[in-house]
Amino acid sequence: MSYAEMPQSLYHSLQETAAKFPDKVAFYDNWERSYSYEAFLGMVDSMAAYLKKNFEVTKGTHVGILLHNSIEFCVSFFAVVKLGAVAIPFPSKYREPEIEQLIRKADLSVLLYSETFEKWIVDYQLKEIKLLKSENEETGYGFRHISFEGLHIEEGAGELEDEVIIMFTSGTTSQSKGVVLCNYNVMNAVVVYNRTLGITPEDKTIIPVPIYHITGLVALLGLFVYTGGTIYLYRRYDAKRILTCVRDNEITFMHGSPTVYGFMLDYKNQFPYLPSLRMLACGSSYMPKEKMREIHRWIPNTKFQIIYGMTETSSPALIFPGDSPTSIYAGAAGKPIPGIEFKFLDEQKQELGCNEAGEIWIRGNVVTKGYYKMETDLVSKDHWLNTGDMGYYNEDGYVYIVDRKKDMINRGGEKIWCTDIEEELLLISGIKDAAVVGIPDDIYGETAAAIVVIKEGSKLTEEEIKEDLKNRVAKYKIPTKILFVSEIPKTAGMKVNKKLIKTMFEKEILYVKS
Repeated sequence: MSYAEMPQSLYHSLQETAAKFPDKVAFYDNWERSYSYEAFLGMVDSMAAYLKKNFEVTKGTHVGILLHNSIEFCVSFFAVVKLGAVAIPFPSKYREPEIEQLIRKADLSVLLYSETFEKWIVDYQLKEIKLLKSENEETGYGFRHISFEGLHIEEGAGELEDEVIIMFTSGTTSQSKGVVLCNYNVMNAVVVYNRTLGITPEDKTIIPVPIYHITGLVALLGLFVYTGGTIYLYRRYDAKRILTCVRDNEITFMHGSPTVYGFMLDYKNQFPYLPSLRMLACGSSYMPKEKMREIHRWIPNTKFQIIYGMTETSSPALIFPGDSPTSIYAGAAGKPIPGIEFKFLDEQKQELGCNEAGEIWIRGNVVTKGYYKMETDLVSKDHWLNTGDMGYYNEDGYVYIVDRKKDMINRGGEKIWCTDIEEELLLISGIKDAAVVGIPDDIYGETAAAIVVIKEGSKLTEEEIKEDLKNRVAKYKIPTKILFVSEIPKTAGMKVNKKLIKTMFEKEILYVKS
């Protein structure tokens, strides 16, 4: 299934938007400089022509983008899309060796990069790759040192079936999978978001996540260019600056991760009223119900909608149809978006029924056709994708995600969902944040363990936490060890770093045994 009269690519959607709203502000950059849709389209066209003439970028060429949340990133990405080439955005938060590994895996012909990575690029000695640097962005457009005079090419070359993005998933760089997305996937995702969330040209957003993530690239940049809204581009995440922008510039919509909203909650007393903010979307990882309710108490007139998806689904797969924290289905990830199917399988790969938790498989118009240069059983021959998540659906069609399969704790045959225990921990007065993992156990093979962040002024002890949990969860689910930390460790993608948390317990156990 696909939407009728859907643009062939994000570049074509930009053309349509610029024709409708030529003078409307498309972007404000990190220094509050504005760019109209007409001006942005001109910048994209010039960059595309330059890349074609000087770097021989054509249909299918792999072009890497190592740039921050910036107008330079947006221009580069849309120029690559126009040429029918393949954009490969790299995580600007990664360390030098990690980026080098990904660059070498990507088979690049061209790399566009920020001068902040200049030393890295020189060290890599990428003689086989053509390089284009963005510089002095603070004082103006980073590619203004290039002469674009007299350059012109015809209409966009990208078609719906063409590959447009290869995005590397998180994890160690040696294990990172290059998710291949086509214009067809991306445009279906954008139109779904537009229609389901009701985004309009009057909406304003800020990208509070790395723009190279699927949320930043498709669910915000692609969506708002398609719709004709206005986007604020801040180079780095700063919760206080973002809230100031929401208040002063009347931001209406934002899409972020639980971590993004968790940091914003730290400033809720400084920003008690945010009347312009009509909707918040939340995805990338599980959002505890208590955190959602805290946000609702802070800004009760703002709808809070849970989104479930991943890079492999071009962002959306499930969207909660109403306000999550006030719904009787709070805790659900939502309902399947149009054009996508779900199935839930047991360990024997048999399909499960209503309210039976199993491995989640999905297929549809937003789902990747596979991974770059990688044979895997994660995508079946009939196009079903193994999400790696465990969940179930209820009688009303709501899907609940209970855990990542790899994070599920198997305590002597009894299964423990980390999200369940995290929810219970957050209900304890005095606990600000929590994360649960499985740790080795000589008797049961594995038991639950938790790290918690205590609210300022609280004097909670490990014994008090365990005692509180006794009244609400089965004894086998209570964490056998609890560590107190100042903050929950996060990955470069701002997700809870459960691998690192497990090592924290391993070190603790070794210390105790020694």
